[in-house]
Amino acid sequence: MGVEPVYREAARKLGLILAREKIRLNYGGGGLGLMGAIAHAAMDAGGEVTGIIPEFLVAREHAFEGAREVVVTRDMHERKRIMFERSDAFVTLPGGIGTLEEVVEQLSWVQLERHRKPIAIVNINGFWNPLLKLFDHLRERRFLHTARPLHLVVDRVEDALPKLREAVHDIPETELHGAAARVAVQEM
Repeated sequence: MGVEPVYREAARKLGLILAREKIRLNYGGGGLGLMGAIAHAAMDAGGEVTGIIPEFLVAREHAFEGAREVVVTRDMHERKRIMFERSDAFVTLPGGIGTLEEVVEQLSWVQLERHRKPIAIVNINGFWNPLLKLFDHLRERRFLHTARPLHLVVDRVEDALPKLREAVHDIPETELHGAAARVAVQEM
């Protein structure tokens, strides 16, 4: 959950927003931490939740049993592939090294023009400021290049969905599952 209760509250709020807007949550499948908070909030509000969890984390992360669907994968690579395939956009909440790895991989795919799905980084209380500063450093040194923005940054979860909807507006339906009908939340 992190050291600040605001992270848990943001995860719960995002779960409620997704349920209210009838947007399916695809997430890491755990029942603990911020993953558990967002899943419980979405389910309690009548939302659709799909947990995608690797076999080795089922017991360790207490796979969320209330999900509409739980996909157990062989490994992390399969999990990330399935989350990518089933999602139209990505939301990154505060998290650890796993969260960082997942968001950087998606950003890398955008730069390599493997997809155009929007990625919202929710920068609660400046949590991601060091990463955003690193991105600026990479851009200044010309190691980060792309014709389009790699990510969107919002300070509050309430701002993520409007920004994502705006970002998918120009993406052809053939590249989406239904105009941001499914969102993957990255948080380990």
